Amino acid sequence: MSSPKGSRARKARLSVFSKRPLEVPSPTEADWPKDDEKNFVFRDMDQELDSLPQPYRMINKLVNHIFDRAWEVIEEREATWEIEKNRVLPTIYPPVAEIQLNKMPGGMAVSQDYLFLGGVKGFSIYNLHNFKRLYVWEKFKVDVVSIWATDLGNEVLIVPVDEIGIIRLFYLYKDNLFLIKTINETDDTSKQSTCVQMELSPSGDYAAFLLQGAGDIWLDVYKLPKETWLKELEHPQSALNQKKKAKQLQLNTPDSAATESIETSMGPSPSPNAVQDLNICFRSDMKLNPPVYVMKIKPPKPIAGTTFKSPLEIFSKTEDYCGLGSGQNHFIKDVQWEQHMDIFYASYKKYLEGEWEEETLSTATFHFFTNSVTPMPMDVKSPSGAACILGIHWTGSHNFFLYSLNKTLKDKTDCDNVWPCAAPISVSQVSSSSSYLVLACEDGVLILWDLAQGFLFGVIALPEGCFCQSIHFLRFFLVHEGRNMYPEGPVKSEMMCVVLCTNSSLHLVTASGTRGPTSKVLVERSMKHLEETICTVAPVPALPGMVLILSRNYSISLMDVAKAEIICAFAAPMDHQQEMPWKPLFVVSPHHPYFLLHGTRSDGDATPTDDDDYDDAKDTPDSVFCFNFEDYPLLKDISKNCTISQKDLDCNHAFPQVLPLEKRCEQLLQKSFQKLSKTQMKGHDQWTRLRKYSIFLQKENLKK
Repeated sequence: MSSPKGSRARKARLSVFSKRPLEVPSPTEADWPKDDEKNFVFRDMDQELDSLPQPYRMINKLVNHIFDRAWEVIEEREATWEIEKNRVLPTIYPPVAEIQLNKMPGGMAVSQDYLFLGGVKGFSIYNLHNFKRLYVWEKFKVDVVSIWATDLGNEVLIVPVDEIGIIRLFYLYKDNLFLIKTINETDDTSKQSTCVQMELSPSGDYAAFLLQGAGDIWLDVYKLPKETWLKELEHPQSALNQKKKAKQLQLNTPDSAATESIETSMGPSPSPNAVQDLNICFRSDMKLNPPVYVMKIKPPKPIAGTTFKSPLEIFSKTEDYCGLGSGQNHFIKDVQWEQHMDIFYASYKKYLEGEWEEETLSTATFHFFTNSVTPMPMDVKSPSGAACILGIHWTGSHNFFLYSLNKTLKDKTDCDNVWPCAAPISVSQVSSSSSYLVLACEDGVLILWDLAQGFLFGVIALPEGCFCQSIHFLRFFLVHEGRNMYPEGPVKSEMMCVVLCTNSSLHLVTASGTRGPTSKVLVERSMKHLEETICTVAPVPALPGMVLILSRNYSISLMDVAKAEIICAFAAPMDHQQEMPWKPLFVVSPHHPYFLLHGTRSDGDATPTDDDDYDDAKDTPDSVFCFNFEDYPLLKDISKNCTISQKDLDCNHAFPQVLPLEKRCEQLLQKSFQKLSKTQMKGHDQWTRLRKYSIFLQKENLKK
């Protein structure tokens, strides 16, 4: 199709007309007549249109402009259609199961074979084998807006948070549900605090809650006595006897009937495969030990003037040198601080004359570490796999603070170590095994740490204009015979993560102990097609090297990060759509090959379910859809055969990260660790000598 931009072309063409009659020129140029320019007249073929009176001339120009712009849009759409026509669309798989609901769920969580859905004034528990509802708790004052669940061996810890920010801890033991404690509920509403964020340690030993109230914000850390809970429920008779003895010492009133009733109600433990036959019941007749309060952490105070009069006094009265040179424990006199502020205001007076905006409360991002990333006392021993360090960074702070969890209420809550960064930290993420840590700064720089080995992988900068929005760790995988596979044995110092940037571009960042970090673009920023903008990303542990990509146009695709290719896509029924902007509510199982997605029926029409629990439901506008990877032909073999044996690895020399070179690197690292411990001891001795010398000099000055 040719472009009809005729108006512009016609205006560019001018015709030349001679005033004298036309003659045939001679073949010799010298004989040509010497015509004067006055004998010629230049005329525009569209001169008649340009000579139109107003407003017709303006209308003509507007019509031509609209016509030209419309043709440009047509050409652009034709090019897009050509691309779409040649694009190979991925296979789209529907869900394999559906759970119909009466209302939008307030959060989803998966643990073992259970699905937990926040709902109206409580939460529900579903069986993921047959998708039947097992139990409903609806005794809260308001609805639940978020819910967490974590495995404690064969038991599950459930933590729902309601609309007013109240946190409650529930414990699911076999077919019994217990309410352990309400964390922040008070009778005085003026003193009521709200939960902003929470985090559970991977092994379920600790919990941290970021609370806000009365214009203040702080972090409360609790230790969860999960071993004590298990003993109390496995041996209820002995536990009740101990509590009864303590109660008899106070009231001298035996209570054997209560003991007998509780003992008989526990019943035999069901088999692991009998989850679908469980009939969960709530137990209010037995109270479990509450979590132990460990410490309270507040945001770091701004730098202020010190009362110390001399450096000698500072050295003599400062017991800990941790944090010196990292932005903490700076000692500046009041006079120096006032002079610094005067210079600042004088330099930027014209920018500071406007109205000051009200400062918002600082928020925190925090993580639990099972690896001791800071020197621990020799007498402190933590169980294997238990959390021992809490890492935290506050909004706008350059520093990443580390706190030891082996503390009591009598101990100070000062941080044990500080990791300074060159720019404020915007995003941080730790791997599920607490082996790797990534700190993303506001300037687009990523700092990669190997916490298991205790060294820095390196620093890498994202492309210009890209700033980190979220970080998602991938389990290390290898490409073997064209397939992504997990090594059967443990692999050290090999890190992979997917970084979603604020401009919706997606990057794969890898790092190794033997080579520096690298970055690869998986998805470019979409400038023309904003509907394809990525909302969020989620790794799929059951599929090596695969991530789910959820976009604004409700599309859910599965990408192979090794090839940067879309394998397939998933879609809920067409009548289940949410209003824009889409905020997907989903959860990926860490142990099973499936993920769950919430969908809203757009027209409100629904077919009643046959479930007995929903006989009174006339419509079900919301649903939770299950996508099982093992039920789809393209993914069935990948999810079942996703590991490569150590024998095949040893025979294949294409994987240097699992060859003896790693052992040599490990020996080198062990030697460096020994040198590091000696250096730390030497620094402590030097600090002790410096303090003693400062005290001696102070005494000498007093004598004078």
